[in-house]
Amino acid sequence: MSLRKDNVIEDVMELLIAYGPEKFKESMELIYNHAMQIERSQVLQAAPYERTDDRQGYANGFKPKKFNTNIGTLDLQIPQVRGDIDFYPSSLERGTRSEKALKLALAEMYIQGVSTRKVTAITEKLCGLNISSTQVSRLSKELDEHLQAFRERPLIDPYEYVYLDATYEKVRYSGSVISMAVLVAIGVNQKTGCREILGISAELSEAEIHWRHFMEQLHKRGLHGVRLFISDDHKGLKAARKHQYATVPWQRCQFHFQQNALNYVPKRSMREEVSRDIKYIFNAKDGNTAGVMAAEIVKKYEKSAPDFSRWLDENIEEALTVFNFPEKHRRLIRTVNGVERLNEEIKRRTRVARIFPNPGSCLRLITAVLIEKNDVWMTGRKYMNFETEFEILNLSPFYRKNVA
Repeated sequence: MSLRKDNVIEDVMELLIAYGPEKFKESMELIYNHAMQIERSQVLQAAPYERTDDRQGYANGFKPKKFNTNIGTLDLQIPQVRGDIDFYPSSLERGTRSEKALKLALAEMYIQGVSTRKVTAITEKLCGLNISSTQVSRLSKELDEHLQAFRERPLIDPYEYVYLDATYEKVRYSGSVISMAVLVAIGVNQKTGCREILGISAELSEAEIHWRHFMEQLHKRGLHGVRLFISDDHKGLKAARKHQYATVPWQRCQFHFQQNALNYVPKRSMREEVSRDIKYIFNAKDGNTAGVMAAEIVKKYEKSAPDFSRWLDENIEEALTVFNFPEKHRRLIRTVNGVERLNEEIKRRTRVARIFPNPGSCLRLITAVLIEKNDVWMTGRKYMNFETEFEILNLSPFYRKNVA
């Protein structure tokens, strides 16, 4: 069916009336293609064949593209332009950042000669056969500017809870393959109740100096209003957090705490019982009850597992901070499981690249993936509901004593 530019809606209606849902894909193709042509005219400041002094460039035909959507793969015609102007339809921009970043990472491998036969095949499939270093350089610069702007954006709103975690990726560095730490901060916006990606950083280690620089950057960008940090027991993170946000309480991830505890159990046969006892503490109705339970369990294992008993006595308080916060939030702030699921998504997308040719390509792809996730979170339903600051502070004796 030919596209009559002035009657696209009528064309779509004819398709749907005549064929129903089976032509829904073709209908969407008509709408998308026409919308992109309208956007090109807006960018050029001139309609097709229109003579005007305001024209910013010229139409230059179309380029076919297969675009994956929830209703299937659409066969689109991307409007092209010539002249000193860049154009790509904004309707297709969302969801393509990580695809671009993945293509760049694979292209860099291809150019630098470090790819395997499998990676070369993937590169050819995703990027085409003709990949020049000039193309990669230009695309990298364009994408990196956008990704850097996201990583460095000001943090204007207050964030009640902040989750911190690290994941690792294989990267080539100085002739060797190393595991590079990627640090991520997620905050729950006090105004919207939605989660947001606050910070992303890729360095050669998870040592204190990396965490300290990461925390300093969050502070400089305006991170404020934090009532609680939630993380695993990273020593470098612990020191960095105390240095930059010394007065903010910390919740040690209860899931990881339970796993760490098993390292101090002398017999494998005791592990199930120990895990059950720790979970018993975490499921207490309030902080006072949890403290009493913990003391009983410390005493219970003094003889049968003295190392575990001593470790539990010294560390359990770090995992019980959550009891100083509203009960309806506790399930969401007792662990970093949400960040772990995010790390799984990162791994799913980076698994294709396998080994990144340099730290920059790794940071590029992960940032692109996290921006897409951030868009979903900010346009989705609330993650938490907040009372007024006064109500929150007065819910907890901890706050009355230590913060208020």
